[in-house]
Amino acid sequence: MTTISEPPDTASTPAISRRPARGAAFFSAYVAAGLLLIAFNLRIGVASVGPVLSSIQSGLGVSPATASLLTTIPVFAFGAFAFLTPALTRRVGLHRLLGITMAAVAIGIGVRLIPSPIALFGGTVLVGAAIAVANVCMPAAVKQDFGHRVGLMMGLYSTSLFIGAAVAAGLTVPLMSAFGGSWREALGFWVVPAVLALVVWIPRALRRPGRPPVADAPVAHAPMADAITEPRDEPRFARLFRDPVAWAVTGFMGLQSLSYYAALTWIPSILHDAGTTQHDAGLLLAYSSIPGILAALTVPAAIGRLRPAWLPVAGSAVLCAVAFAGLLLAPSDALPWVWMTALGLGQGAAIALSLTYIVLRSPDARHTAHVSTMAQGIGYLLAGFGPLALGALHSVTGGWAVPIIALIALLIPQLLTGAAASRERHVLSGGR
Repeated sequence: MTTISEPPDTASTPAISRRPARGAAFFSAYVAAGLLLIAFNLRIGVASVGPVLSSIQSGLGVSPATASLLTTIPVFAFGAFAFLTPALTRRVGLHRLLGITMAAVAIGIGVRLIPSPIALFGGTVLVGAAIAVANVCMPAAVKQDFGHRVGLMMGLYSTSLFIGAAVAAGLTVPLMSAFGGSWREALGFWVVPAVLALVVWIPRALRRPGRPPVADAPVAHAPMADAITEPRDEPRFARLFRDPVAWAVTGFMGLQSLSYYAALTWIPSILHDAGTTQHDAGLLLAYSSIPGILAALTVPAAIGRLRPAWLPVAGSAVLCAVAFAGLLLAPSDALPWVWMTALGLGQGAAIALSLTYIVLRSPDARHTAHVSTMAQGIGYLLAGFGPLALGALHSVTGGWAVPIIALIALLIPQLLTGAAASRERHVLSGGR
């Protein structure tokens, strides 16, 4: 006997399935917005210092090399504290840890308001440590939460970094004027976006790991603390230090970061010594972030379509070389706008590429977390020498020619490591 069943009610099924889908889409959009707000704060603590570095130097009565520690300390902290991230993630969870980093950034910026050199440098260390942990967490969060849209999210992530740096570089000097010439209050103002990011992220930080956003929706956010830092993965992390792909990604990250932070710290002084006003020098540095944003937004999504794979790496190195050569040979008049356009495009592409390679060279979120720890830990320790070395070279030579030539020379190993990192293979894959 054949049983005839009634057809399903197709009119009501789509309406039922759309509700969870809408809820999941809204939740994903909220997580993306929260991550981008966090990214916005990950360069402000450094970018806000460069435009007022000469005022800080005169206010504290210190040498240029000593003053440059305010931009060097955070970069060294980016490297040193990055290695704490796996243990911290295991203890509190990835998304909660991101919230804690924003609270620490806000506290560190607030501490710098205290009229004491110890507070100024101590707050800077705290800001750097918090950003270090967030730097490592962000690629892993993108890989886990948006693994199907890595190119788009890494482009938006890199763009947010540049926007934060641009806003801080462009507004800190006007803020100092608005606060009656107080560089402390101008630096302290940047606690506002950190608090905003924390407030927005709190609901995600408090959500139980793995809990779906709506009933019956697919679980898209697995518990990261267990996924990337189980004890059995420790030997695998150690193996990265013998892996050529991991070292290529690490070298490219470190060298492009060295160039970026050296320029971020000293280009306002280079332009100022060439006859540009302090205000205009800050604006030029801020302007460089506009083409940087364009490059950071477009390059990650185009990586898979560009051939040969090393082409964007070479393009970024050439653009930076043109910019540095221009600052060396013709740093005054209207030409700095040309050089800063080239620098923004070159550095924007390099930063976006280095962050995207961390994700693309990892087969899953667990490996992404390990590669991110290695690349940003070692890479930023290397990068920290950039501002310090340029300040020392300037003090020894009395000019900017030798420091700029050194930056041009460092583009060669940056190109070589970037070309190696661009090869389409994964870490620990035996070269395949």
